[in-house]
Amino acid sequence: MKRIAIQGIAGSFHEDAAQRYFNEEIEVVECRSFTRVCELVDTDQVEYAVMAIENSIAGSLLNNYQLIRDFHLKIIGEIYLHIQMNLMAAEGTTRQDLRDIYSHPIALKQCAEYLEKNFPQVELHEMSDTAASARFIANERPAGAAAIGNQRSADMYGLQVLDTGLETNRKNYTRFLILSKHGNSSEGTNKASICFEVGHFYGALARVLNTFAENRINLTKIQSVPIIGKPNEYTFHVDIEWEALPNYEQAIHQVLKSVSSLSILGEYVRGELAIHNQ
Repeated sequence: MKRIAIQGIAGSFHEDAAQRYFNEEIEVVECRSFTRVCELVDTDQVEYAVMAIENSIAGSLLNNYQLIRDFHLKIIGEIYLHIQMNLMAAEGTTRQDLRDIYSHPIALKQCAEYLEKNFPQVELHEMSDTAASARFIANERPAGAAAIGNQRSADMYGLQVLDTGLETNRKNYTRFLILSKHGNSSEGTNKASICFEVGHFYGALARVLNTFAENRINLTKIQSVPIIGKPNEYTFHVDIEWEALPNYEQAIHQVLKSVSSLSILGEYVRGELAIHNQ
């Protein structure tokens, strides 16, 4: 049975993503932080990890890019999860009773418009995980309190759903990376995540991007991440896709001439993004 490290606990979006990606019986290892997740992979205590890297509302998790590099982990896959937020509370609690709402800070950010409109006077509390918030409500049963999280955690911890679809954007997705200590072979892959640095001169980054275009490589994301200890210097994280593997291989060979510190973080099969139109 595969051992999969996740940030959070049973019932979290990370666990949901792990179950959906591997689609088989797995053992989920709960971690308090993303750093701990990476440590478990690095020390061979688990085979894989599932790590959120970006959300369509909250944006990119910049620190996770750095963790992948620091621990020299490889991206072997990805999965997009449609994120639907629910307001849930212990049986008998009503919306009118609410004085406190608990959830992960990113979840609260995703529901900011709903909370401002419906509960402007309620106190918001940040917790380590959406599922941990649900478990807290179920175990401690604080008066006038609710949690924000997914349907899975409501079912798991026996909470009633007071409202659903709280997210500001109903087409709200989180992209999760599947990490391992060892990468895939290039054969059969059609997407890669790479990072590099360029010199401080006119057109340095454009030259790299044009190289990909000339080789019919599609850039699906480019993210600049500040280099710690080097003000005004950045590492560029780029996701690229291709139809023909030789085009990708040629592009990488050419790009090597224009960048420094090029790292291929992983080559994998791109995840499918199914758009929900509710």
